[in-house]
Amino acid sequence: MSDLKVTVLNALHRELGAKMVPFAGYEMPVQYPMGVMKEHLHCRAHAGLFDVSHMGQVIIRAPGGYAEVAGAMERLVPVDVAGLADGRQRYAMFTNDQGGIEDDLMVARRGEDLFVVVNAACKEADIERMTKGMPGCDVLPVAERALLALQGPAAALALEAVAPGAAGMRFMDIAKLDSDWGELWLSRSGYTGEDGYEISVEEGQAEAFARALLDQEAVEPIGLGARDSLRLEAGLCLYGHDIDSGTTPVEASLGWAIQKVRRSGGDREGGFPGADVILPQLRDGAARRRVGLRPEGRAPMREGTALYESEEGGEAIGQITSGAFGPTIEGPMSMGYVPTNLAGSGTTVYGDVRGKRMAATVTALPFTPANFKR
Repeated sequence: MSDLKVTVLNALHRELGAKMVPFAGYEMPVQYPMGVMKEHLHCRAHAGLFDVSHMGQVIIRAPGGYAEVAGAMERLVPVDVAGLADGRQRYAMFTNDQGGIEDDLMVARRGEDLFVVVNAACKEADIERMTKGMPGCDVLPVAERALLALQGPAAALALEAVAPGAAGMRFMDIAKLDSDWGELWLSRSGYTGEDGYEISVEEGQAEAFARALLDQEAVEPIGLGARDSLRLEAGLCLYGHDIDSGTTPVEASLGWAIQKVRRSGGDREGGFPGADVILPQLRDGAARRRVGLRPEGRAPMREGTALYESEEGGEAIGQITSGAFGPTIEGPMSMGYVPTNLAGSGTTVYGDVRGKRMAATVTALPFTPANFKR
């Protein structure tokens, strides 16, 4: 793995006994000695610390202030950026001319600036997309800052102990807080369905800050294995698997992220790539939809499993995009795409598992209730 990039916390992961694997061009911890199952359950019950420093952090500013930045960003994404209040964050996605999703991201207003966090595997392409697609704006990748996620019901208490003021934030609030480890950039959000935070910290302070959190009894390090099962239980998409450049937001059941002001009849209707595909789908529906699936038995239906309408015969009507065993729900869970007429909760479809068709029930997402701080 010598050609892989490493995060500033690489040595700490090794010290903690992590099993390291390649992920998005980086060497990352997939699990620690606790193991994936226990890490998952610990995060649901207490608090887990994740290294997400491989993701891209970007600041965007313009001479015309936030109005200019927001207007430029709205030419790339179908969400309401201009309406973001200062100190608030929103989920967004870059779309292409066919209505497909090029990446999903978080956008946050910090005064006159926009702070953006993009996925690791897409960050170079995303930075190029923003640089070319937002003329007049300065697109500034953030160097020398690590990114951590602290997730779970004990996250607020743990972070408040080292960064007073964090506990008062609401879900999707952002803030800058002073600490013994320099200025922290916080968002009350995450990728597990639990309450929690994403925390940007100076690289030179990142290890000491991580150790201060891990010194608390409630906090354990969590790897990519449990991160995946946690986000799947929460019904959250993984880019390149559940969503991609050939998947529209409506097909992906992400229409909720497109506010009325950007839809047909809204004050800033369309104006983003693929609007001529996405807006009619928002109005009339799409031919297929992402759904949750609960396979019968104990064996998960993994990514790539073909789905059929009947137990025998017929052509495949969809496929699984993510699948794993859910430690919280104590059973297998999957997400995948099926025709809209089969997307209703309670519908039975069949997955081809090693040549045998096994039943799975379409289920409302998330698989486990979200515990965000409202």
